[in-house]
Amino acid sequence: MFPTKEKKERSLGVKLFLKPERCNSPKCVTVRRPQHPGLHGKMFRRQLSEFGLQLKEKQKIRFTYGIRERHFRKIFQSAAKNPGVTGQMIFHILEKRLDNVVYRLGLAPSRSVARQLVGHGHIMVNNRKVTIPSFQVKVGELISIRQQSKEHPAFKELANSLKKYDPPIWLAMDSEKFQGKVLSEPKDLEIPFDVNLVVDYYSK
Repeated sequence: MFPTKEKKERSLGVKLFLKPERCNSPKCVTVRRPQHPGLHGKMFRRQLSEFGLQLKEKQKIRFTYGIRERHFRKIFQSAAKNPGVTGQMIFHILEKRLDNVVYRLGLAPSRSVARQLVGHGHIMVNNRKVTIPSFQVKVGELISIRQQSKEHPAFKELANSLKKYDPPIWLAMDSEKFQGKVLSEPKDLEIPFDVNLVVDYYSK
């Protein structure tokens, strides 16, 4: 069982935007309570070892994308078998997850909401319902909202939010049809993590 989202951010000491509407406001937990969680959080000043830094960076990525340890290890193993740079391939795999693409297209305010939408059958890939959040999308595939789901409360403000949203360069979004397309492999990614620490962690 994962701890609460806000405890994750406090324990790592960084904003992961797991609750984007709060993280962009004064209510953000890392602003209100920046100390480490727990009874002695304010006194927590331990210097991290090399292993501790690697573990912390891994947890940042895991919590950001909402994946479990076993799945993340499989992602690393898959990336390591690829002839490309392992660190880059890890993020290519993470970015091509269906729940992440739904989030990147602006169809959901966070990855956790996107994961729920996929799991509850609200999302279509090439006009076929897909309920697996980790499903890997391919170039040219269309991602849309199931017709029967368009009146769902989760999409109530979608038309307005999409008017102010620009998806990443590797995705395209038709804000009138609520339909997106994968134009290319993920590129021009802004990666706020030291992925080399994660590669070192799993390479031991």
